[in-house]
Amino acid sequence: MLTTRFVDGAPNWIDLGTPEIDGAVSFYHGLFGWQFQSAGPEAGGYGFFQLDGRIAAGGMQTTPAQGPPSWTVYFQSGDAQATAKAAEQAHGSVLAQPMDVLGQGHLAILGDQAGVPFGIWQPARRKGVDVAGAPGSLCWVELYTPDIAAAAAFYHRVLGLETSGVPFPGGTYTCVNPAGGDEGSMFGGMVPLAEDPAEAQAGAYWLPYFEVEDPDAVVEKAQQTGGRVRMPATTLEGVGRMAKLADPYGARFAVIKSEPQQP
Repeated sequence: MLTTRFVDGAPNWIDLGTPEIDGAVSFYHGLFGWQFQSAGPEAGGYGFFQLDGRIAAGGMQTTPAQGPPSWTVYFQSGDAQATAKAAEQAHGSVLAQPMDVLGQGHLAILGDQAGVPFGIWQPARRKGVDVAGAPGSLCWVELYTPDIAAAAAFYHRVLGLETSGVPFPGGTYTCVNPAGGDEGSMFGGMVPLAEDPAEAQAGAYWLPYFEVEDPDAVVEKAQQTGGRVRMPATTLEGVGRMAKLADPYGARFAVIKSEPQQP
């Protein structure tokens, strides 16, 4: 699971692009208890979702020209320029060139070999989110992709990520960890689009999971406040109880109450 002991290749930031920031703030406050704080007038409307005063995510109001409402997952890089170049060489794309962000770090938005957007964050003053793995924060990420082998090769070349097959009821799950990491450093997985017709229809993307105490209560609250249930709360033995949702504007995410990790 994710922690704030960030290493290169692991997720260290996440943010929301939404057509209605006030409505999104209200929705996620109801689900996770987040408060929203502006990053200041120089930040162009960008702000931070905070959990008990700790930054759990970023967010801002976006236009249709900036893409559909979505969550973007960012991965740590020691050199954003080099990572962007590696993405192009691996048949990906650079959607937003590396740029300095008010001295906090450098970011870039890239596309993988299947066109899936993801972010790069090269830390400076801002290392990443302040909280991860705790209730109300990011705990896992999952790539839905048409070709697991091609995706694994791309992210290995660009971010050094390693994959491994983990047996689970009904098949094998492809887990992802940073270069040289062990089982405890796994932060996500890759899932073939063909295994999930609903996801196949929606297209390839990175899905963020947020840890919660009661997935069923979160699902009910999401429905009451304009969200959509994409997969009802379901228990997966050895993993936890999870649900897939979309906020009132269409941004996709998931929630999970993880089973305690065995020693």
